[in-house]
Amino acid sequence: METESKHKIRCENLWKVFGQDSHRFMANWDTYKQMNKVQRLKRTRCVVGTREATFNVERGEIYCLMGLSGSGKSTLLRCINRLFEPTAGKVFIDDIDVTALSSTDLRNLRCKMIGMVFQNFALLPHRRLIRNATLGLEIQGMNKTKREKRAREALALVGLEGWEKSYPHELSGGMQQRVGLARALATDPEILLMDEAFSALDPLIRRQMQDEFVKLIKKVNKTIVFVTHDLNEALRIAGHIAVMKDGAIVQQGTPSEIVLKPKTDYVAEFVKDLPKIKFITAADIMEPPDKWVVKPTASINQIIKTMNANQLRFVFVVDDNQRIANVIDYYQLTRNNHDYLDKPVGKQGLFCDYPIPRACQTTFLEQLIEEGAKSKVPTTIQDDIGRLVGIVSREKLLLAITMA
Repeated sequence: METESKHKIRCENLWKVFGQDSHRFMANWDTYKQMNKVQRLKRTRCVVGTREATFNVERGEIYCLMGLSGSGKSTLLRCINRLFEPTAGKVFIDDIDVTALSSTDLRNLRCKMIGMVFQNFALLPHRRLIRNATLGLEIQGMNKTKREKRAREALALVGLEGWEKSYPHELSGGMQQRVGLARALATDPEILLMDEAFSALDPLIRRQMQDEFVKLIKKVNKTIVFVTHDLNEALRIAGHIAVMKDGAIVQQGTPSEIVLKPKTDYVAEFVKDLPKIKFITAADIMEPPDKWVVKPTASINQIIKTMNANQLRFVFVVDDNQRIANVIDYYQLTRNNHDYLDKPVGKQGLFCDYPIPRACQTTFLEQLIEEGAKSKVPTTIQDDIGRLVGIVSREKLLLAITMA
């Protein structure tokens, strides 16, 4: 039985070259790649929109294409749904080769699977909000009663219930952008392509929209490709980021990887002024839990030897599923227990009553510091079903703070 690919979107070696002799241009790329855009245009009459772009977007994640104006991010976005026809390379959605679809099949794919939200809202000024939100459903041929019901639900989802009969000019910029998002959501697409969707908004409204957008996407479970020139916006909303320059992806990774491990001087310049404490996660600094872990069947003598060998004050008693049962303090363990050294610790009740700090791998350093301050015990990193996967000691916390 075939398993469903975790990748909703795959782009492989995508090129978009604007110009009449684009394929010859690509064939001679080694000759032109050291030139700037003006020199290439003068020499070849071609402009590189995007080149050699390869990336994957997992189901349900927000993936950001980020870069300065002219870096190729909007061109790359439009290649995904073939609003721009790729010059070379492949785009796959659910393992369907989008670049090989006929015009009819492509139109059906766009109608049923892909929604798009634009920077300039792209609302029809002569239509009330309800009819703006039904546009995609009209194109699909849905009857009026059903499409208006779906449009009302989408408008309510973005916080515009009661505004259905208003016109776009009666709304603020933030509200107009919500209508654009509602229009895209009304068709219930699996994928949303968003091109600088919040960049036209005032800073305060933009931040509010970012927060609301992240909450909304968790509810509707869409796969998002989001274009932005704002690094802070990308870091706030994205699961993965691709940084673009001159049409190429120069680095991609999680927000913490982009900030903490820049691979080029270009990316390093982007992130140099960011407070790294906001991006270091538990996964970045945690240690394997092995040396901190003992079984309930271990004797007191065995545990003392383990703690001495690893210079530990605390160890955790875990069950067979790697879930924490208790924590042991070295000083309490070695105090007045000479008669019980060879007996299992699980039957002795020699557990301290310090609170055990808990976090997950995506917890940021700021919160780890807060958790770590509540107890003398090292912070335990647990997965979503409570299994111990790592330890962040106080020493590691201090080292991370100095590095940040």
